[in-house]
Amino acid sequence: MRAMTMAMARIEVLQLPVRLWQQSQEHSDELVREFMLIAAEQRQPDGGHDVPKQLLTLIEELTQRYAGFGDENETKLAAAADQGVAAIDLVYELPADIADGVRRLGEAFDQADEFCRRGEHLLTLATPPDQVRFRHWFLDEMVHQISGRPATAWPDYTGD
Repeated sequence: MRAMTMAMARIEVLQLPVRLWQQSQEHSDELVREFMLIAAEQRQPDGGHDVPKQLLTLIEELTQRYAGFGDENETKLAAAADQGVAAIDLVYELPADIADGVRRLGEAFDQADEFCRRGEHLLTLATPPDQVRFRHWFLDEMVHQISGRPATAWPDYTGD
């Protein structure tokens, strides 16, 4: 039996703003923790809120399927944040089939922001606009480069 090879894509993330990444990570972590609490409280048959469950399910699915592919870059980002580095270039080697999951993740976080704006059940606020812009750029870079487009550095994306 032949071993199957996974098609890989090289993704270049250029001039990633480290502090904005860190703020975005902190906000996402807060949101996910709060969504976990909401999902844990919603064990009743009426279903409760779909947005928290959908986001958590998608994160779990992507984590299980693609675990380990970003670990080295997460370590580099954490070190850059600790050292006060302003921006960093990263290269990801990711399975090419991740594009759909990345697209769905972006949509799920956008839905989560709308859920937060309604403010009915959360302490966490909707993602600040600069972090939304960063998230869209970061996730879109993966999808666009997998489809063959060249990398767009953060300053080129923002026009700064």
